[in-house]
Amino acid sequence: MDIIISNTSGVPIYEQIEEQIKSQIMTGALTAGEALPSMRVLAKELKISIITTKRAYEDLERDGFIESVTGKGSFVKAVNSDIVKENMMFEIQELLDKACDKAVIGKVTRDELKEMIDLLYDEKQAD
Repeated sequence: MDIIISNTSGVPIYEQIEEQIKSQIMTGALTAGEALPSMRVLAKELKISIITTKRAYEDLERDGFIESVTGKGSFVKAVNSDIVKENMMFEIQELLDKACDKAVIGKVTRDELKEMIDLLYDEKQAD
């Protein structure tokens, strides 16, 4: 499992971990039943606090992406991709709503906003 932490992104480390694990589950890089590193091991590998990894794992479990079994560890849970996609669409809509508010305030045109989204999306696809 590859997780890359950025200390300059402005996004909390636990959220970076969550998003990357969610992404790996959605793309099939992590499959149902696959064991995740223990919180302690992941914290050591990433050189972060175990509290941070605990927060990420708790949030992933709450959101239905993983399940934890006492004494055995944390495992990727079989997810319903339709439900996950619907949740993602809702989150995206909330973020786009905020972006549109800023665009209107900043007098950014619809075409300029679309162009920004296209560029950002293409950049992410290339990664």
